[in-house]
Amino acid sequence: MEYDRIADLSLSIDDVSTARLERETTSDFTRVTTVISLSGPTPDGDGTVTGRGEDVTYETADHDRLAETGLPDLTGEYTFDSFADRLDDLDLFPGGAPDREVFRNYRRWGLESAALDLALRQAETDLGSVLDRSLDPVRFVASTRLGDPPTADRLAGLRDRIPDLEFKLDPTPEWDAGLVDAIDETVGTDAVRILDLKGHYEGTDVDVPADPELYERVLESFPEAVIEDPDLTDETRPLFDDPEVRARVSWDAPIHGVADVEALPWEPDWLNIKPSRFGSLESLCETLRYCDDRDIRCYGGGQFELGVGRAQLQTLAAVGYPDGPNDIAPRAYNDPGVADGLPASPRPMPSGSAQRSTAERALDRSTLESPTGRPATLYSCDRNRRCPGWTGWM
Repeated sequence: MEYDRIADLSLSIDDVSTARLERETTSDFTRVTTVISLSGPTPDGDGTVTGRGEDVTYETADHDRLAETGLPDLTGEYTFDSFADRLDDLDLFPGGAPDREVFRNYRRWGLESAALDLALRQAETDLGSVLDRSLDPVRFVASTRLGDPPTADRLAGLRDRIPDLEFKLDPTPEWDAGLVDAIDETVGTDAVRILDLKGHYEGTDVDVPADPELYERVLESFPEAVIEDPDLTDETRPLFDDPEVRARVSWDAPIHGVADVEALPWEPDWLNIKPSRFGSLESLCETLRYCDDRDIRCYGGGQFELGVGRAQLQTLAAVGYPDGPNDIAPRAYNDPGVADGLPASPRPMPSGSAQRSTAERALDRSTLESPTGRPATLYSCDRNRRCPGWTGWM
């Protein structure tokens, strides 16, 4: 992606607002995010248009403080690049520092994606047109936990509804040979496209300690799967000495920009692209260009987005890496229940009529409320069913 094509887009901001979203997830926690809205004049000056982004910070208290303090004053006239420069000078956590520094990137991404959405709408265009790239159908996988104790039951429920569905799974030390056999019997090991070892998290609810027995089991039992974020200790590193095994390894949590890619233990073949980790669109574009120049394969990753953030990830995948095992399935897949009417992969981008599945429409009717008590506006096509700005199906 070429940042220069975006940097000079104009945007005019008259108002800044936020809306808190909340929902239960398949990972047994209550997800809270904040939709950030930047509003300004329509191109003809006779109305108002709004660009939206999503702050995917994980601590609920940070969202509560944001609702109390609001964001700094961002009204004014900008190019996209000068708006990004303005963010450099601001404390985006005026209610107190976040528990993790990376959350500053998450909030910044929410603001930059809202600004890009507004700039595209005020220019009456979309991301694909600005980048001169097509919005291709996006292949996605379903990311799901297997329960405690882990079973293949949820995989069976999803496969009953979408026969060709592929998966991203998170192995834990409880994965024994019996569970691996159950996964193989239920969906086939070749349907598991990504195994996330979560070896680079510290002090979170998803930490998984390096376990050489677990690593060896999944490497051997899922020979086609991409292996994400192994923790290379003295005990596990020898399992990755084989170049063919290294070629299956992907990185996610350590990656916030090009410098992090260059610091990896070997040049990667795969990267999970989570834009919120980068914070700025410029850093994201720089990293994607780096990957393109070195034939590093990319796929999109999500952060349990509840609103427009998920659609924006899908748009980035559509213009950049549509054929990867993108972990950005429609939001309905994150519902704790297995709904009817789930969309199948690959899925085309909307092209003027925002078509959503039965499960997605039901999700939009669920209780995602703004501080006013009214349902928060999530979908970004206008009343004439045109989709300027970001697109995607959420």
